[in-house]
Amino acid sequence: MIDQLEWEDGVEAIIIRTLPNHPDKMVRHYGNTNPVYLDAALAGKMANEKIVHLLLDPPSVDREEDGGELKAHRAFWQYPDTPRMDATITEMVYIDNVVSDGLYLLQIQIPALDLDASPSRPFIYPLR
Repeated sequence: MIDQLEWEDGVEAIIIRTLPNHPDKMVRHYGNTNPVYLDAALAGKMANEKIVHLLLDPPSVDREEDGGELKAHRAFWQYPDTPRMDATITEMVYIDNVVSDGLYLLQIQIPALDLDASPSRPFIYPLR
């Protein structure tokens, strides 16, 4: 099924919005709820197909309890073999239902902090 997923040529970012998409996502406490997460094979496919920026509304691309494996993070960043230093994962975004699916210009504002994780402010602008 993952092999059947496709996106337009030249796409460098993907935003994943899970359902139900209720505004309470912005204040929900996810601890000990085992929220939805990404399949590591899909994260690897995105990396292989040159997706540089992954944005999604769950609190992590990985399972809540995974023993530190972080399989989807590692697959997307291709770590440790060939780390993609320009790739980003933005978790816990909220895209309102009034925003249609489609192509957008993405701007991600990231503060100049030397950390392994950093807050960001993504903006999307419709192209079509």
